[in-house]
Amino acid sequence: MAGRFDPPTRTDLRAGRTPVPAGRGVVVGGGTRRLWKPGGAVDLGLVLGPLRRGPGDPTFRATPDGSVWRATRTPAGPATLRVALTADGVDAEAWGPGADWVLDGLPVLLGAEDDPAAFVPRHRLVHASHRRRPGLRLTRTGLVLESLIPTVLEQKVTSDEAYRAWRRLVRQHGEPAPGPDGRPDLYVMPSARAWALIPSWDWHRAGVDAKRSGTIVRAARVAGRLEEAAAMELPQAAARLEAVPGVGPWTSAETLQRSNGAADAVTTGDLHLPGIIGYALTGNREADDAEMLELLAPYAGQRHRAARLILLAGHTPPRHAPRMYRSDIGRI
Repeated sequence: MAGRFDPPTRTDLRAGRTPVPAGRGVVVGGGTRRLWKPGGAVDLGLVLGPLRRGPGDPTFRATPDGSVWRATRTPAGPATLRVALTADGVDAEAWGPGADWVLDGLPVLLGAEDDPAAFVPRHRLVHASHRRRPGLRLTRTGLVLESLIPTVLEQKVTSDEAYRAWRRLVRQHGEPAPGPDGRPDLYVMPSARAWALIPSWDWHRAGVDAKRSGTIVRAARVAGRLEEAAAMELPQAAARLEAVPGVGPWTSAETLQRSNGAADAVTTGDLHLPGIIGYALTGNREADDAEMLELLAPYAGQRHRAARLILLAGHTPPRHAPRMYRSDIGRI
């Protein structure tokens, strides 16, 4: 079944890697097509992987023919995008009112504005991880709310809880993605207005507490102002997002890594990341944010890329504490 092969591990999801089978993709037809020739290697699973919000994400699928499908809500309207690597480059098809918008932005989405040459590894583990992944580019969607809302859902809960909430809310309040018969079962996330109008009982049934739902509603009400952050420099963009009550540095960094392709947006305030980076670089699994930032200081301007390469190396500390408690307020 499409999208159900070789499921990603927790480390894959954390590092923003989605398994994409080798293949040249099947031309579906009926959509607008574009062939783009990147200037270097592109690994679709690494570039687009951060946009996948867990297994079963209704907005994202990787299929056995080597295609990656993505449903999105653009300024021009809903769109479905299919991309695949071919001998001639990246073959893309798009459907829906936003088809031209997503195809115009295809190079940027696949990291054309990223500058991996600016990164200089300064640790043996980072160097090895960097050398093994020449196709890593940082995606830039240009869409803020699309990344902000699932990130808010991930605040202070397990990944499984956040992914379950995202799946339920998108399917219930979004809309079927445009496209031909036979495409994967995809949904476009709700509009800003639809997010703001979700009733309290639907948030509750999705397992989303009032704090997170309130943050999303406040963000949806100023969606136009937040989308302007996609064209801002990192400090100004972060300040714009963090002006919304409930959006802090963790949420803004995780959002801007995707919407802006922000190579220096290092995630602070995370429960696990400092320990992973501390353990990988110095053997200190008890590292805090201050030590993590000190370890990443040599990569100023590229700290997010460095953190991703460390995560992709898979050198994580052995677990010595219980997993974060899973709750489901939807059952209360």
